[in-house]
Amino acid sequence: MNPSAGQTLDKAGAENFPVAPFFLPAAWRDDLMAVYGFARLVDDSGDGDLADPAATAALLGVERRPPATPSAQSGPPSPAEVSFRLALLDGLEHDLDRVFETALHPGDAEPPRHPLLGALVPLVDRHGLTPEPFRRLIEANRVDQTTVRYASYDDLVGYCTLSADPVGRLVLAIAGVSTPERIALSDAICTALQLVEHLQDVAEDLSRGRIYLPAEDLERFGVSEEELAEPTATGAVRELIAFEAERARTLLDRGAPLVGTVRGRLRLLLAGFTAGGYAALAAVEDAGYDVLARQAKPDKRRLAAKAAAIFAKGR
Repeated sequence: MNPSAGQTLDKAGAENFPVAPFFLPAAWRDDLMAVYGFARLVDDSGDGDLADPAATAALLGVERRPPATPSAQSGPPSPAEVSFRLALLDGLEHDLDRVFETALHPGDAEPPRHPLLGALVPLVDRHGLTPEPFRRLIEANRVDQTTVRYASYDDLVGYCTLSADPVGRLVLAIAGVSTPERIALSDAICTALQLVEHLQDVAEDLSRGRIYLPAEDLERFGVSEEELAEPTATGAVRELIAFEAERARTLLDRGAPLVGTVRGRLRLLLAGFTAGGYAALAAVEDAGYDVLARQAKPDKRRLAAKAAAIFAKGR
């Protein structure tokens, strides 16, 4: 694996939840890390966070090259940077096509060019995966290049169906336990996890020119965009964040019974995912809902304790 792919996978430790914990069988860990590697690569391409974007573009056969002058650390990306990111995402989708062609016609198809996509080939073959959830993750990052504000909560949840829900569906497919009921519960958990992450990253997202807090809620609580750029949160901002946190908690509560529908190590994994969301919400609450002063990160001991409780209760 090339160095940039390794750097991408190294980011797993910074997530709110355990990506591929030690207690899973080795095959499961490898499969989950392959899915994570793809999702992280796509996100880094869409956010301009690749370690070597020019090398990634060359590897994928993308003719467009990154701008000679990179985008500033703060503020929205330049039109040239947006164009390059969209070209990268197109290149990743073409490489995804190679994944499925190779899985269906081994020996006759051109193999994927990027090692993180090459790692998906055995998953597709072994678990009968479809392209749809992978394409949705790519599409979410295309949306990020053109949509930087969300008018309503429903609009934001619609975005989460692209950016978050596919990951949970892939986990269920890899485990071989997908049912319509489990998918619905998983979607609730994954959307909640995405909403919590948005709350943690308000300042960082604003530095990229994006706001994931619904405009209708900013207006409802009398919060201006300028207030979100302040070093600390005003009372109105705190009230808004508390409101959005409760929405995320409601979704987590709705999806948590998913844990009780499975057994064994998968149950422990799903308890860990869900507990990561609750622990992140607790961190936001502990910060007094001031997510501007510093990023609220979950306490690992609290996360472990919550995971144990969810595992035992099944929700």
